[in-house]
Amino acid sequence: AIGTRLGPALGGLLIAGAGWRAIFLVNVPLGMLAFALAWRALPNEGRSGPGRSTFDTPGTVLLALTLAAYALAMTLGKGSFGLLNLGLLAVAALGVALFIVTELKVETPLVRLAAFGDRMLTASLAMSVVVSTVVMGQLVVAPFYLSRALGLDPATVGLVMSTAPLVATLAAVPAGRLVVRFGAQPTMIAGLASLVLGTFALSSIRIAFGIPGYVVPVLALSGGYALFQTANNTAVMGAATADQRGVVSGLVNLSRNLGLITGASLMGAIFAAASAGADSATPSATLLGMQVTFRVAMALALVALGLALFSRRAGGKRKDLA
Repeated sequence: AIGTRLGPALGGLLIAGAGWRAIFLVNVPLGMLAFALAWRALPNEGRSGPGRSTFDTPGTVLLALTLAAYALAMTLGKGSFGLLNLGLLAVAALGVALFIVTELKVETPLVRLAAFGDRMLTASLAMSVVVSTVVMGQLVVAPFYLSRALGLDPATVGLVMSTAPLVATLAAVPAGRLVVRFGAQPTMIAGLASLVLGTFALSSIRIAFGIPGYVVPVLALSGGYALFQTANNTAVMGAATADQRGVVSGLVNLSRNLGLITGASLMGAIFAAASAGADSATPSATLLGMQVTFRVAMALALVALGLALFSRRAGGKRKDLA
């Protein structure tokens, strides 16, 4: 989560100092370092012998192709959604159907579909998608507002946007302690309430507010996101059995990445449509795009909050039945 939020801030500094190519080149040494650390640090716990489970190759290939089709559908077109995007979405939908059929037939499925019968798990994954969509919207739209509406240079844009990962970093440890002290569900609800507050403030932003008018709402948004992530991950992983934690962890990461992909496309398209026109690069048009985008983001944050309240009620009923 910190890495996701830190990217745009570092990107702004790299563009100002070394040009736009640097934001891609920097991934080469970082990727090599991550690979080396994974190779050295991750344990080899693969089972061998007669009891070893077979790998779900068909399910893995179908899932990879489906995700690729969805990612392309949501990112191609430079802001417009045409026949190619619709075709790729249809391919993604077909991939989902084939993946479900495959997982029902194979002996050791990549994803046990029965797990989605757990309302709390399903709600948690849905919340992760929605919240990640909102957060990605802030990462995509904010640089345009800071540069076009406030007139900041790329380096200053990067510094201002670094407040988000800074807050996420500082909130990580307190978020964990709050989960231990009050429980995952109350902490999750508090985080989502803060997310709603932050998106509401950004939807009401004015150019006259300057940099503080952006930073203060982002403090609420990023702090709420940190609380939600910690609490949601704790709730999901805590409810998973030992043999399913790897798969459940993968589903959580998948839901977050789906939200990031959707947010980059959906929020970017909303911003482009709201600020469209001959004067789309003017401060007033950029401000309107910012406000409209975060009104949608606030609606999504309210949906996530409603899902959290629903999952809490479902969990309470489960305890009563037990």
